[in-house]
Parts: sequence; structure tokens; C-alpha cells
Amino acid sequence: MKKSRVSKIMCAVLAAVLAVSVFGGCANVRKQENNDNGKLNVITSNFPPYDFLREIGGDKINLSMLISPGAESHSFEPTPQDIADVNNCDVFVYVGGKSDQWVGSLINTGDNKDMRVVTMMDCVELLDEPHEEGHDHGDGEEAKDEHVWTNPRNAVLIVEKLTETLGDADPENADYYKENADAYIEKLEALDKEFSQTIENSKRKTLVFGDRFPFNYLVTAYGLDYISAFPGCSTDTEASSADIAKIIDYVNENKIPVVFYLELSSGKTADTICEATGAKKLLLHSCHNVSKEDFENGVTYLQLMESNLENIKEALN
Repeated sequence: MKKSRVSKIMCAVLAAVLAVSVFGGCANVRKQENNDNGKLNVITSNFPPYDFLREIGGDKINLSMLISPGAESHSFEPTPQDIADVNNCDVFVYVGGKSDQWVGSLINTGDNKDMRVVTMMDCVELLDEPHEEGHDHGDGEEAKDEHVWTNPRNAVLIVEKLTETLGDADPENADYYKENADAYIEKLEALDKEFSQTIENSKRKTLVFGDRFPFNYLVTAYGLDYISAFPGCSTDTEASSADIAKIIDYVNENKIPVVFYLELSSGKTADTICEATGAKKLLLHSCHNVSKEDFENGVTYLQLMESNLENIKEALN
């Protein structure tokens, strides 16, 4: 009896293992077949390069993004599947800052020597990360700000590097990538011109943030000042009451019409400032990540930055 029972248990376990093996194998094969279509397999860590590559690569690449829409970009950790996917792709694009330090170990664990890696921070001239309210960027020893895409001029440089990389990896379609990139760069340059003209003709030159501040490259490019409740992308969850009081005084004294908050933020600090001053609360989108709804609706970097421009226009006039 005991022997028979043990045999039945062993058979059941074996059947379960085989089922997992078969179905798991089928899932992997399906995924592989979806990407094994002769196109480049391209993976990005976050939204900006994903959107740039969507414009450049069109239907000639298989494109995916590691960080899920709506997720907090600064605390992302890759899954074993992420690691496997990256180490089997043709092109991998990431930021290069402290929020994705995990990348170093990830891309060194595989044996894919042909994979091309693009670090966005290597494409532009870097600024120190803000560590205090205002424009104090340190003495050069500070960590570098990773939000390089918030300046459209930097976006152009990144797009140029991505285009070159796709062309090197897929020479047959290099002209296609270049043609797409040229058309897209024209739009980015038009956006840059709009920002320049809007800010040049505005009566104010200071933006007020009741939130974190990932716009160092934007304000530096266009000669703006700023006041923020948090330095850079601080990990603090609440602004100090002294900092909030200082911002409230500034908004009241200077009749500031708009206080900004960030995407995927609770906006509570901005709410407090607006309630105390009567200022309007508006979104300034850093594009670091987008909501699931926006992602599914195909929102683009250009759309988000155009919306930012309209809100900046309101804030400065």
C-alpha cells in the first residue's frame, strides 16, 4: 500500500514538472518567435529613448521598455526575465545615472558580445545634480543630473546617437532610420525654437515647483530660475515646513500665478502652496515615465513637451 502510494505521488510530481516544462517552454518559444522576424530587438530602460526609437525605428525594429508605465523609475529593479531579455537584444539604451546603476551588472552577465549599448548621459554635456534650492550646482564634485532629455536640444543629440547605432547594427535599413530621424529632429528643433521665443518674451523668469525638480537641463538651456520644494529628485517624501513657508512667501510677494507638480506625484505639497496663495496648480511632465493610460494611448515626448510649454507660458506671464 505504502509503495503504491509513493508511486502515485512520484507520478503526480513528475507530471507536474513535465507540464511546467512543456508549457513554460511553449511560452518562451512564442516570445522568441515574436522577436525572431529579422528585425533588430531593441530595449530601453525608460520612456524618452523608447519614444525616440519609436520615431526612428518605425516598423523596422522590435521595441520594448523595461520600466512598466506608471511605475516609479528611480526604484526599478530588473527581474530575471528582464536580464535575459537585455542580454539577448541587439540594442540596449539606458540613462546612465544613479537610478539605473543596476544596468552595469545586468549587461555584464551575458555573453552577447554583439549587443550595442547606448548611455544617454554620454550623448550630452552634463550638469551637476541640484542639491539645494535654486541654482547651486556644486563645485563639480557633485553627482551628475541624469534627466538629460528635458532639454529638447539634448533630445536632438540623443536621437542622432540612436540613429547612428541602429544604422551600424542594421546597415540595410540605415537610410530608413536616417530619414525618420531627420524628420523627427526638425520637430525637436521647432520645439526648441518655441521654448526660446516663449521664454524670451515672457515677463517672468522663475518657475515655482511644489515638488521634486528634474528640470535642471531645461531651465539652464533657456535661462530660467526656479524655486522647488525638494532639491533635484530628492528621495525625501515630504518637504520641510520651513521650505514650504518660504515658497508661499515668494509666491505671495511676487504674485506667482502657477505652482508646478510632477507626473505620477501625489501633488500634496503643491496643493498646500496653492491653497495658501491662490496660485494655480499645473503639471510639468519630466517624461521620465508615463501613466499606463497615456502609454496605451500612444502619448509622445513631443506632445508632453508641447503641453509643458503651454503651462510654462501661463506660469511666466
